[in-house]
Amino acid sequence: MRVTITQLREMKQRGERIAMLTAYDFPFSKIIDEAGVDIILVGDSLGNVVLGYENTLPVTMDEMLHHTRAVVRGTQRALVVFDMPFLSYQVSLEDAIRNAGRAIKETGCHAVKLEGSGDYVVKIVSTFVRMGIPVMAHLGLTPQSVHQLGGFKVQGRALQQARQMIDDALQLQAAGAFSIVLECVPTKLARIITERLEIPTIGIGAGKYCDGQVLVLHDMFNISMRTPPRFVKVYADIRKYMYNGTKKFIQEIKTGAFPTEEHSFSIPDTVIRRLQKNGNKRKKK
Repeated sequence: MRVTITQLREMKQRGERIAMLTAYDFPFSKIIDEAGVDIILVGDSLGNVVLGYENTLPVTMDEMLHHTRAVVRGTQRALVVFDMPFLSYQVSLEDAIRNAGRAIKETGCHAVKLEGSGDYVVKIVSTFVRMGIPVMAHLGLTPQSVHQLGGFKVQGRALQQARQMIDDALQLQAAGAFSIVLECVPTKLARIITERLEIPTIGIGAGKYCDGQVLVLHDMFNISMRTPPRFVKVYADIRKYMYNGTKKFIQEIKTGAFPTEEHSFSIPDTVIRRLQKNGNKRKKK
């Protein structure tokens, strides 16, 4: 059965941790779905780790729709969340509604995620929820605001900033968000926010007290082509296996070791004799 937002809230209530990962295509989503992950985020981080952009800002709605459709096709259990890309909801409320509607209708995903806080974002969240679109919020380091934040830095260390983040989390909860991602937030601040909320928090670089954790899949397997951030644990170095396998393939092609009979297809000798016989007749003519 598919994980629901109601189940996620129940998991928080009984102290069961929530496992969330990113995915951007059919095979990776199928693997992690079968492994039992609770939530799959089709993150705009695909800009960095799949499309080769410098940051998430260039990612478009069409790119997000394309990748999310593939992820949904690969899942049966996980709740799939569509990450609203930059300028898909910031321009106007009408624009935000249209794009969120496209996300749900055209991909089959189950929720959307958006970054930020303040009156405008709160209004978007409450509007989406009234429309029946579940919303995951995102506080702390919000990559779409990387230039305004002055880079990828921990957020919430100063007293006023920490107080504001707590207030923002409570406002987003009141607006109807079913969960909040806390990115690059001090552990003790993330703990306070988690304890004050009735909805689950999902941490990424926010310490162990969040209700769940998320990592970028390509960072976790060291195939993102970048140095993984400090908060990432590399669970398997897939990049090394892929590199070594490719080197071996090239070597076997150069030496003629591949393909062998095992990797080839046969044809009856009688057919070959007939072909050769017909070829000889044509030469005589």
